[in-house]
Amino acid sequence: VQLQASGGGLVQAGGSLRLSCAASGRTFSKYNLGWFRQAPGKEREFVAAIKWRGESTYYADSVKGRFTISRDNVENTVYLQMNSLKPEDTAVYYCAADAGGGTYYYASPSEYDTWGQGTQVTVSS
Repeated sequence: VQLQASGGGLVQAGGSLRLSCAASGRTFSKYNLGWFRQAPGKEREFVAAIKWRGESTYYADSVKGRFTISRDNVENTVYLQMNSLKPEDTAVYYCAADAGGGTYYYASPSEYDTWGQGTQVTVSS
């Protein structure tokens, strides 16, 4: 599977953005999917994840209640709806796919086999 992230941009604090990650490949529906972000000078950090059937979602504490991850296995796309954005949400956001098998360590970057190119989100105060 290959991933293409989009939807980033500049938004004021309190605003919203929806990121999309379009995937190619017929086995998209079998992948667990995650969103990570990386701010300048910081390590890549987990944001949200969703299992392959969409039956389970996971969030970092810092975004819980503000961000929502969802997927459309017909459109081969995973979304990240981001509301009530804060300046500290500023980062490059990456989508990632995990082929599955075994325990799903959703918050670990090393769990994921494939990464998209990233999309910049900037939140001004």
